[in-house]
Amino acid sequence: MQIAFFAVAKLKKSERGRAPFALKTCELLFRGDGHNLPGFMIGRQLCVVSCFFIIARVTSLNVEPGNGNNIFGVSDAAQTF
Repeated sequence: MQIAFFAVAKLKKSERGRAPFALKTCELLFRGDGHNLPGFMIGRQLCVVSCFFIIARVTSLNVEPGNGNNIFGVSDAAQTF
C-alpha cells in the first residue's frame, strides 16, 4: 500500500484511473498542501505498532521457571532466557 501511494503520487491526475474508490482515495490523500499522505503513513505505522504491542500483551504467558511447567517442555535455563 505504501509503495502504491508513493507511485501514484508521481502520476498526473488524469492518469490515476477511473475506479470510484481509487479516485476518492487519491483525492483524500493528495488534497491541500500534500500533508495528508505523510500524516496517513505515520498514523498507519502507529496503528500497526499499537496492534503488535496489544497482541503481544494479550498472548504473553507468565510461567515461573523451576516449577516443572515450562513452555514446550524446554529446560529451566532456556525458559529463563
